[in-house]
Amino acid sequence: MNDAVALEDVMLALAMVGDLSMGQPIDQSRRTARLAQWLVQAGGGDQAQIDAARQVALLRWSGCTANADGFMHLLGDDVGGRRAMLAQTLDAAGQRAMLRTTPLAQVHCEIAGDIARTLALGVEVERGLRHIFECFDGSGRPLGLRHPDIPQVVYHVVLAGDLEILSRAHGLDAALEWIGAQGDRRYPAELVDLLSGHAADWLQALRTPEGVQPASGPEVSLTLVGDVIDLKLPWLAGYSRQAASLVRDAARLWGLPEDRLDMLAKAALIHGLGRAAVPNRIWSTPGPLLDGDLEAVRLVPYWTHRACSQIGGLNQAGQLAAHAYERLDGSGYFRSLSGDSLQIEHRLLSTALAWLALRGERPWRAAFSDEQASRVLLDEAEQGRFDPRACQAVISAAHGEQAPLVSKPGNGLLSERETQILQRISSGASNKEVARDLGISPSTVRTHVESVFRKLQCSTRAAATLKALTLGVI
Repeated sequence: MNDAVALEDVMLALAMVGDLSMGQPIDQSRRTARLAQWLVQAGGGDQAQIDAARQVALLRWSGCTANADGFMHLLGDDVGGRRAMLAQTLDAAGQRAMLRTTPLAQVHCEIAGDIARTLALGVEVERGLRHIFECFDGSGRPLGLRHPDIPQVVYHVVLAGDLEILSRAHGLDAALEWIGAQGDRRYPAELVDLLSGHAADWLQALRTPEGVQPASGPEVSLTLVGDVIDLKLPWLAGYSRQAASLVRDAARLWGLPEDRLDMLAKAALIHGLGRAAVPNRIWSTPGPLLDGDLEAVRLVPYWTHRACSQIGGLNQAGQLAAHAYERLDGSGYFRSLSGDSLQIEHRLLSTALAWLALRGERPWRAAFSDEQASRVLLDEAEQGRFDPRACQAVISAAHGEQAPLVSKPGNGLLSERETQILQRISSGASNKEVARDLGISPSTVRTHVESVFRKLQCSTRAAATLKALTLGVI
């Protein structure tokens, strides 16, 4: 499967996933990147430092899907809670809850650092992302590092991000007052002074759009973006990869040419980008959603389209992905298209995603069997919501090629038992639940999990899941 795109496009996509997850506008990371670059330049930094500041700023939030569930339990709303956290508007209960975020910061930093390593961005960028929440005075997380052990790029990016967010939320004067009080606490005071002298001019310069960046850098796999998107919900690990594989096989059965197969696969990998904007509480709600929550879900393909339209190499795939939840009778979203407005690619993608949703276990229901999923899909086709031929292609592809439905065994890195356990914990199962499913003791499960972490060089479940997906272990 050819899912390679330019490195810059992958970083921009990850930046927008992060922005939406943090309750920010989809240009927040890009705006922060520009400010951080200007700050480095003003301080006499070289081109390598300028480039590192941009990359760290773009990937600053790349680990936030992995701890979204944790923030949901901590703050009640992972998206809204983190928006308030960044804007310094958390209430007293929220501020007390933030004292318990060290494990969440560890997950975030490990994932972000691993992403930088996967993309081969260099040691400075990786170190910056692994320590992005550390503070000058040692009050940061997760390690409590102090200056000068904190990479300089962390100060540039965090300071730029604070200016961008707080000036939007409270105005420039209030932002500079808060930032000034953080001198030699959050970042070096001399860097605060440098920023303060240029802040007004730089914010004015941000009003001139940067525009769509031309594709640059080596080509890398788009599967990384899909994996990061899926980390938001523990029960979606590997979902985007499965969707890409299934829709590609179905389209091949249909007889579509190779270039259209590749485009469909790319659309499947990024179709859930807009999901980052929706709080995990909504995704975990059993039964019918309230109107307001349903409206947030209906906007998922809108956000996917909006983000990808600003990334040159993903524009076409994003347009296709925006049709992921349309239905032939007009009952889908976000455009409520119907009939001839939906091309065969649109029909195959929506059908493949519906099949996978039925076949997947959810917190509120068990997975449908092959027979049950087929019956539901064909019943929906009879009622005019799906194309019957697309249903047959998807069902045939699923039955003829089991890889989209069943995880492949490990590639030799992990034992068969370790692979079984990793598959279960990557879906959100606890050690006790895994032990019960496999008929072994929780202590045995814990021993295997420790072995998995050691072999994959990870320390959190989210990082192990991402690493295993990247290596093809699960």
